[in-house]
Amino acid sequence: MPSLTRRLHTGEVPTERTEVLDPWLTSELDTVPGFDRFLTVDEITAALARLAADHQQVATWRRIGTSRLGEPILCLTVGDGPAHALVGAMPHPNEPIGGLTVVHLASRLCADGELRRATGYTWHIVACLDPDGTRLNEGWFAGPFTKTHYGRHFYRPAGDEQVEWTFPFSYKRAYFDQVLPETLALMRLIDETRPTFMTTLHNAEMGGAFFYLSRPEPVLPGLLRELAGRYGVPLHAGEPEHPSVRRLEEAVYQTPDMREAYDYMEKMGQDPAVMIGGGASDSHAARYGTFSLTAELPYWIDPGAADRTELSASYRDLLLDQAAGLRATSAALVEALHGARPDLVSRSPFVRASDFFVPVIGTTAETCELRAAEPAAERPGTVAERQSGQAMVHSFRLRFGGMLLRALEGELAIGNGTPTIRRHALSLARTYDEWCAEAESGMPEETIPIGDLVAIQYGSILAGAARAATMP
Repeated sequence: MPSLTRRLHTGEVPTERTEVLDPWLTSELDTVPGFDRFLTVDEITAALARLAADHQQVATWRRIGTSRLGEPILCLTVGDGPAHALVGAMPHPNEPIGGLTVVHLASRLCADGELRRATGYTWHIVACLDPDGTRLNEGWFAGPFTKTHYGRHFYRPAGDEQVEWTFPFSYKRAYFDQVLPETLALMRLIDETRPTFMTTLHNAEMGGAFFYLSRPEPVLPGLLRELAGRYGVPLHAGEPEHPSVRRLEEAVYQTPDMREAYDYMEKMGQDPAVMIGGGASDSHAARYGTFSLTAELPYWIDPGAADRTELSASYRDLLLDQAAGLRATSAALVEALHGARPDLVSRSPFVRASDFFVPVIGTTAETCELRAAEPAAERPGTVAERQSGQAMVHSFRLRFGGMLLRALEGELAIGNGTPTIRRHALSLARTYDEWCAEAESGMPEETIPIGDLVAIQYGSILAGAARAATMP
């Protein structure tokens, strides 16, 4: 049995910062080639279909569902191990690393019988969980990989249209049962396979690498940090994605729980209904004892992401600066969206997403202000916290400003060029150009090699699956 699997079976905890990756895992990482762009939906589907046709003795290719626009959702099943592992690409359509990762994982499993036997799994690999949304991002998949180009071709669905966040959920006053067809496909696959291990493949944008585990685990965190370190990707030492998220170890967090997010907002005096929608795939799979892992990896490297150096500014100051940036962003987008609203004639995905996310910016600013008022915020802030706060402001501007521009440009493209829409599109475009220039001058523009990101994600799948196989 490979040494990595042996170490994970025995539960041997690696020595912090001194352990080297096992030779078996290192050799697998070395199989990942370099890439100069991300794959489109058609390319991912075609690659997995070819593998199924070329390896019919070990692989099967089937349809598990249908997207809202009629796109088949397809799954490649490889191997015949007694346990089941489920891997799904692009539950969020602006996170395309997973498309390359599933193709590489499937290629290795189909070609290498020893690897299949060593894992002990039957693998279920979903090509793309949100093909409709992913197609709306494909304009930036081939580069240039600048923040401006990314933002101008960005799409993220409204909360109730995201595959990952539309599983059934009921807690206190929150109730969600508007399950999407794509979510239903994943839900049925989870119920059918009752996976021992599962990962839906996500990635972040800026900052450092971090990981989510569905439950605390003593061995994996050190190894996951080693994976990031092997490729020179800094570890995230700034703010978690939401204040309710629990930190387990350095750059390793407990998978977000919507119940905890609800309780946190309620405690802060905010209305949870603004932010809380459905549940996630890992919460649905938990009923089967599934161990879930997520590797969150950035596109752009940020050396300050791991810097815990204390600043002269307090943590309170950092939170208030972040809130001010978000307030200004919110004001500009509210003006454009509400000003153009009377003349909008479409309900395009970009309009629906803008309707959802523009209010979220203001709510996030309010959360920062409430946190700044707490006594614990008096401590010194750190470089990493400052960086993550600034990165959120830039991200919200580029993401949601870009989507609102696409919404207004879509109206113009169908001939709805009223003076009001043209005025707000032009004004927002000018503001957006200023935001892009600020983001590109204020944050590093160096992109992480795509092959390195795929290798980290691939390694985390193999390590997580090996560890899950040993859990009671």
